[in-house]
Amino acid sequence: MAIKFNESDETYEVSFYKRHPITRIPVRAARKGIKSKAEATRVFTELVVQVERKIHRSVMPTWSQFLKEYITHCRNRGLTEKTISCAELCLNAYTLKAWGSRTIDNISTDDIRVIIQGAEGKSASHRKNLLKMIRGVFLFATERNLMIRNPTPTMKFQEGLKIKKVLTEEQARFLLRRAHELGSEWYPHWFLALHTGMRNGELYALTKDKVTFDTRQILVDSSWNNKDGFKCTKSGDDRIVPINDECLVFLRELFLKTGDLPFVLPRATKWSKGEQARALKMFLISIGLPVIRFHDLRASWATLLLSKGVPAVKVMSMGGWKDYKTMVIYLRKAGVDIHGATDTLKLH
Repeated sequence: MAIKFNESDETYEVSFYKRHPITRIPVRAARKGIKSKAEATRVFTELVVQVERKIHRSVMPTWSQFLKEYITHCRNRGLTEKTISCAELCLNAYTLKAWGSRTIDNISTDDIRVIIQGAEGKSASHRKNLLKMIRGVFLFATERNLMIRNPTPTMKFQEGLKIKKVLTEEQARFLLRRAHELGSEWYPHWFLALHTGMRNGELYALTKDKVTFDTRQILVDSSWNNKDGFKCTKSGDDRIVPINDECLVFLRELFLKTGDLPFVLPRATKWSKGEQARALKMFLISIGLPVIRFHDLRASWATLLLSKGVPAVKVMSMGGWKDYKTMVIYLRKAGVDIHGATDTLKLH
């Protein structure tokens, strides 16, 4: 205890220092002119706390600082830029204002619950993903030995199997007919999406060498997004999509029009900037059809096949789905799981 009595003015001088655990540089705090021994003892306790806090702040990063380290860590792990960008955007939006200046070990389980509950207006899957992202940050902190335990709570989210928006067969036919009649530059993209169930990025990456007319098959083995460029498919697996008669004629004509260009589909205006969703929305409004997302063309394809009796396992294989839970949503939309269920009722 560094408490000294100065006989000259009959006051006490109190000081405390401790070396930084990493830099080994002493961190010191002192105070003079204390009139009594009891007060000097109390001041010494305050100085110990003050020094410990200074060292702690220099060793323990704030949430804002650590988020930057975590994003770098994600890149070093080889995660895609799109995944990293989504996580960074989401974490910054929900946590920076509340936690930005706080050290990471000063964020409690209750604090995390408050953040998740604050996103109550969002879907269950959105809140579930947010919690997963926060858990990932704290897991990295424990791996760095900055924290003993991960404070992220276990929370349950009631996710209903909501039926996605899709086009009926008549609506899909009307969309393609009007797009062709009006000469829309997006007609080929909508046609191929509704005939193959390919995702937007897979359509963008599709090259002519992946189309085999002899066997009437399309090899889907790559995708594209504006963060990572060309990469593998979402699931990481290759798959084969058969070409029906209608699609065969369409592709032969399209190949003649595009000549030596390597890609199957023309590079539509601002397609690389994500304008495919807006273009479809505006066109659907103009012809009086329900508004759906570009990605819902894929859902429409799956629903139409299921409604025509194509087994779910084949649709999953062609569409690249691994989770049967997703397929259940399309089965419900198509009414396949309940088809004929009421035929046995004879009440009149």
